[in-house]
Amino acid sequence: MTVEGTFADRGFPVLLIGNHIGWWDGFWAMYLKLEVVKRKIHFMMQEDQLLRFRFFNYTGAFSVKRNSREALYSLRYASSLLQDKGNMVLIYPQGRLQSLYCKSFHFEKGIERILQGREGMVQLLMSVNMIDYLAHPKPSLTIYLHDYEGQFRREALEEAYNRFYSDCLTLQTSRTE
Repeated sequence: MTVEGTFADRGFPVLLIGNHIGWWDGFWAMYLKLEVVKRKIHFMMQEDQLLRFRFFNYTGAFSVKRNSREALYSLRYASSLLQDKGNMVLIYPQGRLQSLYCKSFHFEKGIERILQGREGMVQLLMSVNMIDYLAHPKPSLTIYLHDYEGQFRREALEEAYNRFYSDCLTLQTSRTE
């Protein structure tokens, strides 16, 4: 596992957003929590999945029931967690699993609700997870990090993330052995 990029801790609570490519994403975020960000982790997980894997209740997970009125409560809860500088909240703003080979991501509206009125009070960290085998029997993981310092509007975040993802893809495809 390699981490590319840095996290310049500014003493704020952290919202970590990333590409959601599979089961392991949360574990990789846990690695970032332990080795890089050093905050208590909380993460939003779809209600049906949290009911299926109840042990995540003990690791910082909280549920969201998409396309329901209850989703607003989950978004408010995520926002409230970002009032404590000792917290890191992980979300996947595209709201679903997507292929590693996806070229762009569409963010759901919830990210704006979470960050509403929080500019200057939350540090937003973008991550991109890329897996490669190359000449090895086991895959290697590269986690790319980017401290975002732009506007907290959904469109601006989505555009910045897609640009960052494209840059990561370019770096990743230049890797050899």
